[in-house]
Amino acid sequence: MKGCNTFRCIGCAVLLMLSVFAGGCAMGGATGENTVAGLAALEEENYQEAQQLFEDAIDAGEQLMLAYRGLGLAYMGLGEYENAIDAFEEAIANAPSRTPSNTEDIRLYLATAQYRLEDYEDVLITCTDILNESDEGNADAYFLRGASYLEEGLTDEAAADFDAATALSASDYDLYLNIYQCYEKANLSAVGVAYLEAAQSLKGDDTEYYYNQGRIYYYLEEYEQAQQMLITPVEEKYEPAMYLIGKVYLALEDYTHALAIYQQIQDEFGESQECYNGLAMCAIQKGDYDTALAYISLGLALDGTDGRQELLFNEIVAYERKLDFVTAAEKAEAYVESYPTDEAGQKEWAFLQTRE
Repeated sequence: MKGCNTFRCIGCAVLLMLSVFAGGCAMGGATGENTVAGLAALEEENYQEAQQLFEDAIDAGEQLMLAYRGLGLAYMGLGEYENAIDAFEEAIANAPSRTPSNTEDIRLYLATAQYRLEDYEDVLITCTDILNESDEGNADAYFLRGASYLEEGLTDEAAADFDAATALSASDYDLYLNIYQCYEKANLSAVGVAYLEAAQSLKGDDTEYYYNQGRIYYYLEEYEQAQQMLITPVEEKYEPAMYLIGKVYLALEDYTHALAIYQQIQDEFGESQECYNGLAMCAIQKGDYDTALAYISLGLALDGTDGRQELLFNEIVAYERKLDFVTAAEKAEAYVESYPTDEAGQKEWAFLQTRE
């Protein structure tokens, strides 16, 4: 068996963050001093600071539903999903009126945390409750339930829920991409491609349209077409498009342009784990493993979890390429403890045990 000859790029093996969470920081009606400050910290992705502020809000008795809701979101950002579940359950328990409409978004966050913990049966229960109490349906609940059905091997039920979700949110690119990644994770990419093709048929002519079409081509592995679609949004310095063109360059093994775009992103928008991961991948390809490890160290020092798994995986790669198999094995052992279901990590750990 060979060691790792590939890198781990942001988004290549991790389910896209649900739109319900990504857009879930705003808290209408928040007035408590700590709660408002916690909301601001969430917006800045300062999750540890947000956690402390929401805990202070709870201690002060500020609007407990909103404070626990915010605490749950902070824990989600930190990847502490068990704590997030506890916080969301407390938020529901402290809702002034525990009607379905008042707690629906919190229960969606709860289901998201349950999904992250691979508690698929709990997700099915939570999402079914949401859907039973919703007159108009809920695309996020259908998606989460469909994703959980797929994890349980219930492909017909999954397809029915995915179709229900897209019927409710027919122009939501994130939804189509999330569904595709679910099928890809289940080794059913051929089924998921139909959802990418449906998204490809959407019409538009603005910056986000070209960016989203670029995303579709990227997941279809049609990288030259993705590059063409991204020309305009990248020229306009649309941040998501700049990150995506970086991944396209990496996929094309054009490490010179990849390095340049990640450096430009850092200059324009500041540090991020994804940028440091991209810079590290370019350095590894050039054989500059110490520089790659320096980039990885800088990335791991940042708050948040969005790119942490990829950084940790590529740290293993860098040490392996240095022929430092002892350190690589130590890193791989820690990695599989944190991400036990990651097959690539398990293979690396198994390989490195033979090299110690």
